[in-house]
Amino acid sequence: MDARALLTRLADVIDAHDWEALPDLLHPGFTCRLVHTDEVFDREAWVRLNADYPGFEHLHLEDLVADGDRAVLRARVTGTGSAGERLEFAVASFATARDGLISELVEVWTDVDQEPPDGTRS
Repeated sequence: MDARALLTRLADVIDAHDWEALPDLLHPGFTCRLVHTDEVFDREAWVRLNADYPGFEHLHLEDLVADGDRAVLRARVTGTGSAGERLEFAVASFATARDGLISELVEVWTDVDQEPPDGTRS
């Protein structure tokens, strides 16, 4: 699979909660770095992180750009918090493909609907 097909499939698999299929998209030497926390996960740990994430409901692919072995997706992730509140996040995932699998992923996550700090907007 090329990078575009891999990231499209990745979004579908995660949205479907198909955790058994997720490792099949990831290179044995896969790493994922979360920019906002500076955590780095290997293949097994990243699959477990996704499968065990509390309250996760859906991942909706909003945009995808690809060129050769590189692709970027932008998605909206929804879930339910421990008190039953609706949670919504935006994620940008930057992927590199190798041997038809995702070998590297760098992700940037943020809460949706944040208020800008006072004084930063006119």
